[in-house]
Amino acid sequence: MPHDLNQLTQALLSAAKTAGAESADALAVSGQSLSIDIRQGQLEQAERAEGVEVGLRVMVGKRQACVSASDISPATLARLAERAVAMAREAPADDTVGLADPDQLAQSWDVAALELCDTSDEPTAKLLESNARRAEGAALAAGGITQVEASSSWSRRGMHLATSNGFSGGYERSSHSVSAVAFTGSGTQMERDWAAEGRTFAADMPAPESVGHRAAERTLLRAGAVKPPTGAYPVVYDERIASSLVGHILMAVNGASIVRGTSWARDKLGQQILPKGMSLTENPHRPRISGSRPFDGEGLPTKPRALIEDGVLMGWTLDLASARKLGLTPTGNAARGTGSPPSPSTTNIDLTQGSVTQAELLAQMGTGLLITSMIGSTINPTTGDYSRGASGFWVEGGQIAYPVNECTVAGNLLDMLMRLTPANDAQAHYSTRVPSLLVEGLMLAGG
Repeated sequence: MPHDLNQLTQALLSAAKTAGAESADALAVSGQSLSIDIRQGQLEQAERAEGVEVGLRVMVGKRQACVSASDISPATLARLAERAVAMAREAPADDTVGLADPDQLAQSWDVAALELCDTSDEPTAKLLESNARRAEGAALAAGGITQVEASSSWSRRGMHLATSNGFSGGYERSSHSVSAVAFTGSGTQMERDWAAEGRTFAADMPAPESVGHRAAERTLLRAGAVKPPTGAYPVVYDERIASSLVGHILMAVNGASIVRGTSWARDKLGQQILPKGMSLTENPHRPRISGSRPFDGEGLPTKPRALIEDGVLMGWTLDLASARKLGLTPTGNAARGTGSPPSPSTTNIDLTQGSVTQAELLAQMGTGLLITSMIGSTINPTTGDYSRGASGFWVEGGQIAYPVNECTVAGNLLDMLMRLTPANDAQAHYSTRVPSLLVEGLMLAGG
């Protein structure tokens, strides 16, 4: 039987007040999920999960504490509130602790316009198994593939947030996905690659066969990989992993990093950190996209904004606490779970696309490395020094020559970001849309 999440949050707020909290917010989350895994032609796992969880944050003066539980009985909610208030009284004081001012809270929103949830019937286990087997079969149909692991999954999740100063709102979101990992070769010559597709609505999903076919195609191209040469070369980050570079920017402009002083961007506000003509924007209101949301984790309205405009850093990503510490206005970017306080986080990021295809970008590069996979990470958040393991393809004369692995690329993010050239191949349905990126002059350590 579905739980009334609004009722649960109101019960938590009432319990918090009874226990002695001066203010509080409550989060209730419910979820159902179903997943099927196929391995070597056999059903490896069929899993269904269903449950509800609640979280409570209480404030006593300038002290706060967070607690969570998966038992939602009235007695448990009362004990949860009492425990939270007792913990808050022992917590260190923090002048930035507190709920939003009432005039900062979201007053209205249109969840239906965001199309966050597919309300069609839950798919059966038989249908998900069929999807996984179709992806598996398409991968095995490619000669040279020795093994395939395929999965298909569905989930639906609801949330409701309420605060003691009057905010109350919630929504549901859904997810459908199919993935495949294909293998070729054996022993030390074994190579693998993957493909996956996910959408909010089942009707938007591509055929499972396309996922299996793409996983096999990518894997077979990796057969016979060797180490690339060592030296200074240009590098193209494939669209699949180019978002990792943007991820480093997002971490650097996160208000929590700025407050701690552990960001290479801390002194870059108003300065150019990307080439002119390139912008990095956030739009939490894109329909049918997994990261969209009408309000943030503190009840503030979300809105489109530019983090970087024409290459110039425009501002930080802020929740209430980080904004108060910096003496700035919050940006409606708080995210939270049931067991933790809010923290700054972005959704639905777009990096300006270029006008050329990836093939044209490789031709522009001439000789260098096309990276399709990365492992490990050594990033100095304060200086921007960068070093990561990589694999992909060696490019000569603008054409892919052979697959490579076991190499390291290194540089400094501040220099790398100023030397970006984008392609035009960002995937429209992704929450983070970043095209393939050419970066000049990285150090490559290979054979």
